[in-house]
Amino acid sequence: MSQGAARFEMPRIFNTPLECGFRMLFLLHAAGPKARDLQRLISHDYLLIHSGDAVDGPPSLHPAVPHRGSEWLVKRDVISLGLNHMFSRGLISKIATGAGILYRGSELTAAFIRLLKAPYARLIMDRAHWVEDRFGDMGDEQLKVYMTDNVGRWGAEFERLTALRDLDLGLEAS
Repeated sequence: MSQGAARFEMPRIFNTPLECGFRMLFLLHAAGPKARDLQRLISHDYLLIHSGDAVDGPPSLHPAVPHRGSEWLVKRDVISLGLNHMFSRGLISKIATGAGILYRGSELTAAFIRLLKAPYARLIMDRAHWVEDRFGDMGDEQLKVYMTDNVGRWGAEFERLTALRDLDLGLEAS
């Protein structure tokens, strides 16, 4: 490429603040009047996307990728930006408490979600309700323990496959 030529960069479409904020609408709608803190929303977002990682969970929305458990550890900033974006549009509410900021759906959340007719939106809604039913009443500490106990396993199946492929079984001719 010559120095004067413009460099074309593909726009990032996955795990953007907009995409994460969009999923937050579904999670907060499923939570009903309950307000949620950022850490719980991060955990619920992981479980929404990778529901198949949980025992007896529905199939995951996104493909299983290696080291996907690390997503839970690195999404704080992008989800926070997504929440702020949805708040700036009046699609969610923020509640300041002594323990920090909590988020809840606003009167526009349900109305906005009802406008979405794509099959993917229905899948997100189904998973959001599953997450809320399964993990919504779990205490903060209990949810943290569940996530930390499992995060190292999620995506590790790829490491086992790689190890098996790389294993020298001594079958080669000498």
